[in-house]
Amino acid sequence: MKKISFCILSLILFLGPFGIAIAQQLPTIAAVHPFTGPFAFAGIEGSAAMQDVVDMANEAGGVNGKKILYYWSDGEYKNDVGIAAFKRLYAQYTPQVMFGQSTGMTKALGPEIKSRYKVLYSAYTMTSEAANPKENPYLFIAAPTYAEQFGVLLKYIAKEKPGANIAFFYGDSEFGREPIPAGREMAKKMGLNVVAEEVSQVGGVDLTTQILDMKAKKVDYCIFQGFVSNPIATVIKQSKDYGLNAKFMGTFWSTEKQLIKELGPLAGEYVGVSAYSFFYQDDLPMMKKIKEWTKKKFPTIEYRSQAYMQNFLTTLLFVESFKRADKMKGGFTPDNMVQAFQSIKNYDVGGLMPPVTIKDNSIPVGRVYRGNARTMQLDPISDWIRMD
Repeated sequence: MKKISFCILSLILFLGPFGIAIAQQLPTIAAVHPFTGPFAFAGIEGSAAMQDVVDMANEAGGVNGKKILYYWSDGEYKNDVGIAAFKRLYAQYTPQVMFGQSTGMTKALGPEIKSRYKVLYSAYTMTSEAANPKENPYLFIAAPTYAEQFGVLLKYIAKEKPGANIAFFYGDSEFGREPIPAGREMAKKMGLNVVAEEVSQVGGVDLTTQILDMKAKKVDYCIFQGFVSNPIATVIKQSKDYGLNAKFMGTFWSTEKQLIKELGPLAGEYVGVSAYSFFYQDDLPMMKKIKEWTKKKFPTIEYRSQAYMQNFLTTLLFVESFKRADKMKGGFTPDNMVQAFQSIKNYDVGGLMPPVTIKDNSIPVGRVYRGNARTMQLDPISDWIRMD
């Protein structure tokens, strides 16, 4: 007995101040990022955000004194590669929370996360399937769903022009199609007319057919989904040549500086919804903190994207869930992690978005922004709009 006790004591001394925590398993985050492929920009920024939050938290004492561990892998924005990376990370590190690279990967893994892995999970997605605690209790999104984002834009339109004619212009992908059925229903309830649905591949160049169809149907507002910049920039530019006088809108992934720069002098033609404030909104406490951290750690970086903000907020919620679960009987069990996450209410995130209250495993609030051709930024043109 003395020999066993001596060995345990020696192990704890060898491991240092976190030795006991390691024996109990440290709070661990594992993520699959699209470091390569068409959404590599999001993976690079998103992983940096997760690392920053983990480092900030650990500098402040971790999770009640326990160091947070963070591991990642490249999923290449391919479902098979991403799922394999997820399973490899889980087998190697047994994390209590995980992050995935896409809507497709999330939908494919959903049943296994529920039945086998039982790990608190979020992703680079805002699919409604990840905000359904009855069907997928371990999945969540730190934002409004794509459908809720459509709702924010439709609410804005209904107030600005009741009875308007709407076009949904979406990508031929799960990402693009995901909110369209819900969008149809919401538009109908708000007295808006969905008169056209246009489909395109990402990066489409010749969009004459879609533009002329929207002109013929007298579209007042066109809402894009499933794209980042093109074909959005192309449609907006070509619409001038064909006399289409619609107003153009988009959801989270296209409401970003990249699109505004591509539009140039036409930046004011674009309006979008975002879940978060922007890096250049200097008056907000969390933006000041992020800017100071970035200047100190990465002095050559001048801008942090909305992909960064999404993962920054997601990781803040991971950390807060760890802290709450750690105080429960059993610690970081899957059910404790879910219960801890769902208990978050009026959680102050320093203006990154309004104080966070989890509702059905999402945060159903967004804000409408308009591009500014002079500053090449996006300016808020609405207050925060709730969809709950």
